[in-house]
Amino acid sequence: MKQAKPEAEEPASQRIDRRIRELGGWRGDTLARMRTLIRKSDSGIVEEWKWNNPVWSQNGIVCTGEAYKSAVKLTFAHGAALPDPAGLFNSSLDGNTRRAIDIREGETVDAAAFQTLIRAAVARNAPPEKQPVKLLSGGNPQIAKADGDAPVQEYIVAMPGWKSDIGRRIDAIVVGAVPNVLKAVRWNSPFYGVEGRGWFLSTHCLTKYVKATFFAGLSLKPIPPGGTEKSKDARWIDIFEDDAFDEKQFASWVKQAAALPGWVP
Repeated sequence: MKQAKPEAEEPASQRIDRRIRELGGWRGDTLARMRTLIRKSDSGIVEEWKWNNPVWSQNGIVCTGEAYKSAVKLTFAHGAALPDPAGLFNSSLDGNTRRAIDIREGETVDAAAFQTLIRAAVARNAPPEKQPVKLLSGGNPQIAKADGDAPVQEYIVAMPGWKSDIGRRIDAIVVGAVPNVLKAVRWNSPFYGVEGRGWFLSTHCLTKYVKATFFAGLSLKPIPPGGTEKSKDARWIDIFEDDAFDEKQFASWVKQAAALPGWVP
C-alpha cells in the first residue's frame, strides 16, 4: 500500500486542499471561496503552509487563512498600512501592523473590494524599485526631484487615467517644438526649459484637470486664459477630460514661451 507523505513533505497547495475538505460545511466553502479570490488577484502569489494554516505570499506574507468555530479569519500581515475604503477589516483593529477580516456563517465579502485589498498588499510587499508611485492630493504623482527625461516620463506614466494621455501629448508637443528642451521634475511637477533661459512651462495634476502653466504667459499671444493679477506673468490653461485640446495653439504657445526669458528659481 502507498503511504501518504508526511505533512512536512506535502506540497502547500495540497495541504490547503486537505484543510478545506477537513473543515467542510460553511467554513470549508468560505475558505475555498476566499482562496480562489486571492489566487485570481495576482498570478505571482505563492501558497505556503505555516503555523498549521494556509499562507499566501509574494515578497513576504500577504495574508493567512485561519478557521475558528465561529469565523474564518483572513489576517493581513501589513493590513494597518493598506487603504481599506470598503471597510472590510473588522478584526485585529488595534494592532500596530496587522488587520483581519472575520467572515461568519452566512456572511459574504465584496469580491472586488477584497481583490483590490489583496493587490494593495502585494504592492506593499514589492521591492522599493517596483513600488507604485504614490498619488498626492488631486491624484498628482509624487516623483523625487531630478533632472532629465526619465523622471518626467515616470511622472507621465503615473498620471491617473486620461490625464496620462494629456501628459504624453504635452510632452510630445514640447519636444517637437523645442528640440533641445531641458526637462526636470520639481515640486512633484514636470518642468520644461531652455539652457540659459530658465523654465518656460510646468504641468501639474489636479483632481478634475491637468494644469499647464507658462511662466511668461502674459507675453504670449493670445494670452492663455488662466490667471489673475496675483499670478504676475504666469498664465495657464486647465485641460479637462472632455475638452477639445487645441494642440496647434498649445504648440504656438510653447514656441513663443521657449524664446522668452523663463523662470529661474
